[in-house]
Amino acid sequence: MRGLLRNLSAVVLAAAGLVVSNTAMAASFDTVEDLVRLEAFMDGVIQPLRKNNQSASGVVTIVKGTEVVFAKGYGYHDFEKGMAVDPAKTLFRPGSVSKLFTWVAVMQLYEQGKLDLDADVNQYLETFQIDDTYDNPVTLRHILTHTAGFEDGGLGYLIIEDQDRIISLADAMKRYQPARVNPPGAQTSYSNYATALAGLIVANISGMSFEEYIKVNIFDVLGMNDSTFQEPLPGSMESQMAEGYQVDGGDFVGKPFELISNFGPAGAMSSSGTDMARFAAAILNQGELDSGSILRPETLAEMLTRAFTHHDQMMGMALGFYETEVNGVRLVGHGGDTNHFHSDLAVDLENNLAIYTSFTGNGGSVVRSAIVPAFYAQYFPRKETPPEIPSGFSERAGKYAGNYQFWRNNFSTIEKVGLLIPGYTLTVAPTENDTLLLAFAGGAKQYVEVGDNLFRELNSELALNSRFSPRLIGFQADDSGAITGMVIDGIPFMSMFKSPARTTGQFNIPLLLISTLVFLFVLIRLAYQRSRFQQTQGADRRAVVAAVCVAAANLLFLVVFALVIGVYGEDLFNGIPLAFKLMLILPMVAFVAGLYQVYQTVNVWRGGLLAGAWARLRYTVVTLCALFMCWFYNFWNFLGFNYLG
Repeated sequence: MRGLLRNLSAVVLAAAGLVVSNTAMAASFDTVEDLVRLEAFMDGVIQPLRKNNQSASGVVTIVKGTEVVFAKGYGYHDFEKGMAVDPAKTLFRPGSVSKLFTWVAVMQLYEQGKLDLDADVNQYLETFQIDDTYDNPVTLRHILTHTAGFEDGGLGYLIIEDQDRIISLADAMKRYQPARVNPPGAQTSYSNYATALAGLIVANISGMSFEEYIKVNIFDVLGMNDSTFQEPLPGSMESQMAEGYQVDGGDFVGKPFELISNFGPAGAMSSSGTDMARFAAAILNQGELDSGSILRPETLAEMLTRAFTHHDQMMGMALGFYETEVNGVRLVGHGGDTNHFHSDLAVDLENNLAIYTSFTGNGGSVVRSAIVPAFYAQYFPRKETPPEIPSGFSERAGKYAGNYQFWRNNFSTIEKVGLLIPGYTLTVAPTENDTLLLAFAGGAKQYVEVGDNLFRELNSELALNSRFSPRLIGFQADDSGAITGMVIDGIPFMSMFKSPARTTGQFNIPLLLISTLVFLFVLIRLAYQRSRFQQTQGADRRAVVAAVCVAAANLLFLVVFALVIGVYGEDLFNGIPLAFKLMLILPMVAFVAGLYQVYQTVNVWRGGLLAGAWARLRYTVVTLCALFMCWFYNFWNFLGFNYLG
């Protein structure tokens, strides 16, 4: 989610200096001159973005029909060896774009009558079962539309680096089964686990390993000779792998090859740009390419048809592919991110076009996200008429106001604290102009009511439409009409719930800061009155000790937590270090200290200890902060060792 709602169009305009005509222009690449202009345009977009966002390398391929009309590598495959990116040979990590291959495999077996998309997935599992949390079972149709209802997770196990920690797909699905937090079909919530589960079902039904099935039934059929799901890479492919460069100390530093094998069907693929173009060409050509076919036309048509949406006038989920709209053009495809690679595949069925991009480094996410909007702004521009603002909307605007958070999160383990990350909470508020203001990390936009619980961006001219910059927002309501959630255009795979204050950073962060200051005051006061404390005896001394202990325990946890997150960062998804495990002892100590503080404060009030109302007030404030921290540790699952990795 990092940066999903960033104003990418501003980046494109500022960095690339684009001037977009308002005259409609069909994308034509029939002549050498067309292709030269296309390359100049793409270079003008990509090169400044790469430089400004420190992306070391990348690849872009564009398909028109079954022909690759643009394939170019940017930067270096290997800086030390001076090897430039070759779009036909250099391997990048498509991340979750890999899921499309898993979905095609499912549809192949469905086409053959070996899978029922509406059957309980438990009938296809051999060594474990999905928990029956709800009356309705999880089906493959739920999985394909990201409506299975699983919570998210990945701390310590999703992307690893140690080959010794690779386990079988069946064992991984059993060990890391997440809680079910929504009935199937109720909410969209992106799930790596559900996708990997679908891959396990493909393996179980076919009698082949998932990796081998994809090779035989998709890669070999389409002539994708530079693609694999195998991890570690086959020896013959190791030299083709692009370094996952990140900026460290002012230099590009190559990062270890990421292992996603335990969730392989969700994102373990490695592929060249032109191989991904061949896959896109097959999708555009009714499942066929050259003499090979991966799906019948009617099966592919079913796969690419909208299968689920939270609002009829907004983009939704096809079967595996998700829909977005750019400049009025419907695109189907998928984005993908690992720690070091950021990719996207956009398929335009109407104009018989497809664009694949993959770029390295944290800044690679900005580059890949800007390319498709920039392309459509240039070749398929559209000038929209601003929506009319309905008078009197302010009378009903209040019901939409509040904080909204993504269902794609964790609720049962320590990963629940992800809800506090900036960007996971969006705020909606009425304005004086009869509009709604949607505020998110990095900006805000105004929206105008255009339908039943449907709103359109007011100032579309302020930005190019982006796949992740919402043009429309829709709201969910219960039977009484009360607003319960929100859906954002461009992110059909992650609906949101209207969240209570206690789950937001606006509530938690200020109270954490206040508690931290109070605890610091306790320790500072002790330092200044050390001699007086040494003379304190009996119940008074125990009360002081309680306050010092609760302050020290909580401060120590907050400091250690900040250090662990700062030092390990995204490496926490690779494995849970000893420092993290030891850190989790501190909340338990602080919780016990908090209860002891409550007991001693009661004694202060009852026994008239520590003479004076000021002393009672001080101890009461410390106790309130201690109680907040006890609630905080319990609510955010810090008590105990609540993680799966």
